[in-house]
Amino acid sequence: MVVKKKAPKVEAVALDDVKLKSLTDSLSVEGDSIATELARVLKDSLSSSDPVEQIQLISKAGVLLEQLREDECTMGPLLQACMSTLAFLFTTLPAKNPLKRAVASALGSGPDWLQEQTVGFLSESLSSCLSSTSTDHCSHLTDSITSCLDGFKIVEKCVHHLLTEVLQFFQRTFNYYVEQNRGLSGRHVAQAQLMQSCLAAVKASMLVVQRSQEPITTAVLSASDDQSDLHQALSGLLSCYTCILTDEEFVQTVQSTAGMALVLLIRSIIGNGDDVPVIVASLLQCSVDAGSIAPQWLRQSCAGLYENGRPAAVALYLSHGALAMLSWRGKTLGPHAEKLLLLIPEVLLSLDTRKNKYFWNTVCSSGSAGSRGALGALMTCLRAARSQGVLKSVEKELWGGLVPLPLMRQALVHKHDQVRMDALGLVCESHRSTETLSRQEIELIRHFLPFNLNSQSPGVRQQTVSLLKKLLCRVKDSAQLLQKKLDQHHNHKDQQVFNMYQEFLRWFCETLFQVFHPGASFSRCLMALHLLGLIAEHFTFNTGCGFALGESVSFSHAQAVLYCLASNFLEVKHLACNLLQKLPPAAVRLQVSPERLHSLLQVALNLSTSTKPFDSVTAAHLLNLLLHQPGLQDALLRCIQKQHIPVQPPALIQSQTSEAASLEQNTLAVVQWLMVCLKEEVLKAESSLLQAAASYPLYGRAHCITAVLQQLNTGSLVLLSEWRAVVSELIGLCYRMSDVVSPVVQSSSPEGLIPMDTESETSAGLQKILQEIQPRDTNDFFTSARELDPSESDCNSEQKEPENAVHKPQSCNSGGGDGEAYRVTAQMVLVCCWRTMKEVSMLLGHLCQSMPLCCPLTHADGRGVVTVDQVEGVGQYFREQLLQSRHRGAFELAYVGFVRLTEMLCRSGSATLQQLPAHWLKEVLEEVKSSDPSSKLCATRRSAGIPFYIQALLSSEPKSSSCGLLKMTMRSLTALAMPSNDADTESSSVPQVHALNILRALYRDTRLGENIVPFVSDGMQAAILGFTSPVWAVRNSSTLLFSTLITRIFGVKKGKDEHSKKNRMTGREFFTRFPALYPFLLSQLQEAAASVNSDSGQVKLHPSLFLLLLVLGRLYPSPMDGSSSPLGLAPFMPLIIRCGRAAVYRTREMAARALVPFVLVTQVPSTIQTLLEELPQEPGPGLQQNHIHGTLLQVLSLLRSYLADTHRPQSGNEQDCDLSSALFPWLWLATRQNPCLVTRGAFLDLLGCLCGCLPVPVSESQLKKLREETLQILMASELVAPQGPNNMNLSVPGATQYLQSLAHIAVSVCVESPHLWDCPESAGFQRDLLERLLRCLHYEVRLFVLDQLLRRLQKTEEESQHRGQGPLPFDLSVSSLTSLAFHETYPGCQAKVLQVLAVLPLSSLLPWRDGMTSLSCLEVLEHLLTLLETSTHSVELYCAALSLTSQLVLHLAESTPQDVSEAAVVCLSRLGALVMQGCTEDQPAEVKLMSAEVLVKAVPTLLTAPALPLGITHTVALWKSLFTLLQDEDQDVRDGAADFTCYIPAHLHSTGVSTGAVSPPVALEMGVGLLCQLFQMWDQVAAGMVNLIQWLLGDEQSDTRCEESLDLDEEFLFEKGDLNLWAEPLLWARMLHRHLSALVSVTHSPDVSAAELDRLSAIAKSNALAAQHSTKALPALPQFSATIEYAKISLRKERTSLALNLLDTLRSS
Repeated sequence: MVVKKKAPKVEAVALDDVKLKSLTDSLSVEGDSIATELARVLKDSLSSSDPVEQIQLISKAGVLLEQLREDECTMGPLLQACMSTLAFLFTTLPAKNPLKRAVASALGSGPDWLQEQTVGFLSESLSSCLSSTSTDHCSHLTDSITSCLDGFKIVEKCVHHLLTEVLQFFQRTFNYYVEQNRGLSGRHVAQAQLMQSCLAAVKASMLVVQRSQEPITTAVLSASDDQSDLHQALSGLLSCYTCILTDEEFVQTVQSTAGMALVLLIRSIIGNGDDVPVIVASLLQCSVDAGSIAPQWLRQSCAGLYENGRPAAVALYLSHGALAMLSWRGKTLGPHAEKLLLLIPEVLLSLDTRKNKYFWNTVCSSGSAGSRGALGALMTCLRAARSQGVLKSVEKELWGGLVPLPLMRQALVHKHDQVRMDALGLVCESHRSTETLSRQEIELIRHFLPFNLNSQSPGVRQQTVSLLKKLLCRVKDSAQLLQKKLDQHHNHKDQQVFNMYQEFLRWFCETLFQVFHPGASFSRCLMALHLLGLIAEHFTFNTGCGFALGESVSFSHAQAVLYCLASNFLEVKHLACNLLQKLPPAAVRLQVSPERLHSLLQVALNLSTSTKPFDSVTAAHLLNLLLHQPGLQDALLRCIQKQHIPVQPPALIQSQTSEAASLEQNTLAVVQWLMVCLKEEVLKAESSLLQAAASYPLYGRAHCITAVLQQLNTGSLVLLSEWRAVVSELIGLCYRMSDVVSPVVQSSSPEGLIPMDTESETSAGLQKILQEIQPRDTNDFFTSARELDPSESDCNSEQKEPENAVHKPQSCNSGGGDGEAYRVTAQMVLVCCWRTMKEVSMLLGHLCQSMPLCCPLTHADGRGVVTVDQVEGVGQYFREQLLQSRHRGAFELAYVGFVRLTEMLCRSGSATLQQLPAHWLKEVLEEVKSSDPSSKLCATRRSAGIPFYIQALLSSEPKSSSCGLLKMTMRSLTALAMPSNDADTESSSVPQVHALNILRALYRDTRLGENIVPFVSDGMQAAILGFTSPVWAVRNSSTLLFSTLITRIFGVKKGKDEHSKKNRMTGREFFTRFPALYPFLLSQLQEAAASVNSDSGQVKLHPSLFLLLLVLGRLYPSPMDGSSSPLGLAPFMPLIIRCGRAAVYRTREMAARALVPFVLVTQVPSTIQTLLEELPQEPGPGLQQNHIHGTLLQVLSLLRSYLADTHRPQSGNEQDCDLSSALFPWLWLATRQNPCLVTRGAFLDLLGCLCGCLPVPVSESQLKKLREETLQILMASELVAPQGPNNMNLSVPGATQYLQSLAHIAVSVCVESPHLWDCPESAGFQRDLLERLLRCLHYEVRLFVLDQLLRRLQKTEEESQHRGQGPLPFDLSVSSLTSLAFHETYPGCQAKVLQVLAVLPLSSLLPWRDGMTSLSCLEVLEHLLTLLETSTHSVELYCAALSLTSQLVLHLAESTPQDVSEAAVVCLSRLGALVMQGCTEDQPAEVKLMSAEVLVKAVPTLLTAPALPLGITHTVALWKSLFTLLQDEDQDVRDGAADFTCYIPAHLHSTGVSTGAVSPPVALEMGVGLLCQLFQMWDQVAAGMVNLIQWLLGDEQSDTRCEESLDLDEEFLFEKGDLNLWAEPLLWARMLHRHLSALVSVTHSPDVSAAELDRLSAIAKSNALAAQHSTKALPALPQFSATIEYAKISLRKERTSLALNLLDTLRSS
């Protein structure tokens, strides 16, 4: 991607004739030589129209000023004129114009004796500007003042000189903005622009005050009273800030900045004493009494801030200012400042009680979306204060004083991630690393840790680990200090703290080790391993000294970590492997238990031949762990003796000296044995690939060899002769493995290929099939399909078997067993082959990269292992694989291995090897150039591995070189990619296809960086010209190349909008970077535009037109793009306009979009006028509707862009009015006089855009007449007229779009902007129009209207939350909607109308009317429930119906809480069943989210109601559904369900603190506890116990099919684990058991019947028996070899055990 730097906007100085003449005359008087030369340069600059030339001349003037000598030059009239001119230019130019900086630099270049006069001239010029009463230049002057303080000291002095005038200017400006803002209500664009200007002014005034501290202080101290001009200006500025702060019409950004500016100004005036914090505190508290210390003038200026009725948010913005001030004051704070800091959280908390949570979104920009509330703001502030050392945990006032502990506990489990992180930071972070932890802090960590280990967010996990690392560092550093004190003098208190630390760390480790249970989630395991790694890093798991944490690590702990090696997540495996090496050997028990070591080694060796790909990764990690064990070779010998392989085992070296030597010997032994096994398996695979794929796929062994070798430090090998033999044998073995699997991965269609066994009786058939593969395995893919004769058909039907073909024709020896049938699928064969190729490539790459090279220059001592010939051979192997493999997995990973090889070639000292990449590159380019359909190179699959091969060779070229290989390659490929002069045929286009595919890969390669940019122009030309090829393959490759180049030029798409401004650049920049594209694109567009002639009636589509318009649509005009520029965009405009006449609809659309960037915003009205004049002014014969449509689309695109542009001229909207009057002559195009519905609809869109979007008052605008005409057109149209749209022929193109265009205007009239339209006075006009739209027979119209209606209602609902409930903004008949809900047939409309009804207040819907009939709530519910039960096909409809139904059900339950009718109970039950169905794992996320919303809102009415309206069974089932959602994998679903804690009735809160939004794990714990509490309240403890014990037992039914299922799993190549990776059933079972045990202990003797106990016991015992049978069927160490099955059986065992324990307790009680 090309990094684009935003070019500064350089504009020449444009002066009116009078001013120019005045300046020129003043510079024409006589003077000395240097002054004359200076004046001449300035005159040239003023007369020049080239901004770049002006900059050069001003710079020259600066050089001349430097040469002025006081003794040679006098301040005569000419020099005065020169300085005055420069001062005028500085104050006139826009702030961001580089020319202004050049002028400032020139002014600063003058000699010291000239400085004072320079300040005088600047002050005079600036004063002249400031004294102007015009408000048109406020923004320009604000920017000018800001630029005065931009690092140029001489200009800054000028501001200090005019400080009073500058502050008075800001006062006038703010007063003007406040007044203007009041009159801009509803004009969002203008208001946004005003807010930007106001924000800039506030920031500028702050900057002036900050930079003018000295003059302000001097003036305040020297003034005898408060009446000086400067003092008055400062007071006036304070009044302006106060006005902004208390005016709720200003946006929060401006108010927040004004809050900081106000505090800064007070501090600047009052000084740095202790009075400032007291005054600011009084403002925060809105306290006049406390503010008595403030001077009278300050209280008068800030009077609005002392009023009790001020907006609540003022305190928030003043808090921003106070926090900012406290950070300005420096590190040490006085007592008053500390009180102010501690006051801020109090004030923030008080905001929450006034229901102003929505203000808190702006408190802190970090963190994820969603409101954090006042609690979040409090944590943010306190965390900042704590990290600065203001708050210390040893002060009793902090924990339990300033911050109540219940509040801290709530924050640590808050629903919002950032609140939890800030609260944890408050506990963990400290100003000093040796600050002792308090007991409260340790208790808070104990509260935090269990609920926050299972976070799905990587960012939250990272922050948690980082903060807990700080805590552990504090423990370590403070413990060392304590130990030092204890060594010197024993202190009981210090010893207590030390013991507390030890207890805490042991609890910390124990909690983390308990995490590793079967079925634990990935995120929980990852967090625990990271944190245990930190413990090992900071404290070590030693025994005896220090905290002796090693003593707390048991064998079961170490075993649990060991089983993490079987995880499906690579990071977990890696962390577990590292942690095991740091745990005490006595706990791991590998050194003390040879049997354990042997069994693990045997498992690793077995897994290395598993047919499940990830098992080999587990095997590799096990071997890496075992390599460090001294007894490994003995264990290996035992394994070898058990194998019964008739091969002599390798000689094992038993002498072990150092750890490194032991590691090398162990590695050599393991590699040698794996090679022995691999050779035996390759021999079998050579005779039967099917048997190998089914029983001993080769890739596992190869992967293990590579992984084991990676542990080796090859730079210090001792056993060199042994390693040379091993490497030589390994390379040969790799070639043999590759030969076995190559026929599959190099076939034209490797997916599903099953070659027959060569030893079987079909060997002759196999030879025939393999012979048949070769002709098809070519580039001859352009010709027609071949017909096979019967014999070929038979053979191929055997060869290409179904996906799940199962072979049982003969036995295979797997692991020594005889007569065992094997199963093999096409997938298994393919995976065996491509993974084997992958591992061979990785192994060969690793050998070449890591093993020392036998080269005199690099290893003159003869310590090399791999030879030059071997390296060359490996290179040739990679060449063959990359150029001939068809399977993407095979060649992509061969590329990784080949890159390792090429990197080694560059580093090698051998000249022969260093020259190989260039030689190979030339070879392959020549082969590509001469390729044809008979070539072995693959031209399908985007040229397969060829681009990868060339990429690897080019990436080996040193970055600091001249890139000769890259240049040579690009020249060759570009030449091949261009269309040849020969007639394009299938055979001649093969090299072109290859070249296009390779170029695409090279342009995508980020490692080539900027070096590839010079070749972009050629690539773009090749891509565009490739579209003209008659060969489909060339056009296809050109498309892919073009897409890559668009991304390379304009950057990666930064959003969903394909035409986002983020991915565009100016035409000048584009053509400056790629000048060759200017004439090319222009000529291509001329050719394409010439072919556009819709008048002929023939459709002619130029092949490249789409691409050209796509590129041009990504450009926008540069401000420097003048008529003199050779690369201007003007020549493109008429051609694009002509393309709008095309006969193809899509071309006209693209031409309209492409035109927009070429028209400057100031030229849009005139361009629109020009385009409109091309349209016919009256109907007549020979109308060119394509031409009319293209023009209207271009006008519409320009108009929409113009109205959305915030930089368009805003003065009086004169241009807008001109546009509206310009449309009158062509209004007939929108009426029935125009026979074409497409153009009729386009013109209506134009009218709707202009009439419905502009917030211009009707009475004051020319738009009034246009709106009247538009309204008449609408009322006379087919949509509204009495005959209706029934008589319209829907087969006519554009009928639907036309009706939607009419509907768009109608919706604007009656829903979106009714205040803009001067509607007829008749009562209910808008309501009738809306009802007519809803009755339209065309569902597209109804859908559009309902969608707009819903948006408007949702917007009104949001506004009412802030401003109180108000009336609807339009006239709406609810009965028409309730009727439509019953009779609508189109699902989309049905869903939308239900969504609309769900947004409306329920009181307005009831009683429900269907036409003239009034329906009861139960009748409506019956209809909606039936709809729900039959609408599962549409998620949108289902969710809408569920939302509305739940509202009605809750209304029914609330209206009759004690006496619910039988029919109502049935409705409630049906809804409950539907909600439960919507909570299951396989439901779409939208359904689960809606179900969560329904359940949450049902908490007070149904789930916790004392009357149990649903009955105990259905109520408990709903609770279970809620708990299911709280354990869902989707974070949003869990968060939605966790909101139920906010709806729990107050009388059910067990703690004194009201429960806010908590995280899902805490909500789950609270929910189960609450349900047990409810059982007691309902007097249903027995029924509740039975239900919860059934939950505890789980949904599994005891069966005898467990063994069968385990056996059947073998035929699945990839294990299908649980869908939900977040839920942890074992923890859920333990939680249920914990709460049930508590319930039993509280109620003492729950009245559970003996029959129920017997039934539950029978189920539990049956499950226990089934688990026992299943366990017997598992292999040895099933944690590794049958992980999923083992986890399921472990879960069933624990569930059964917990249930039986409870049942025994119940029996005994």
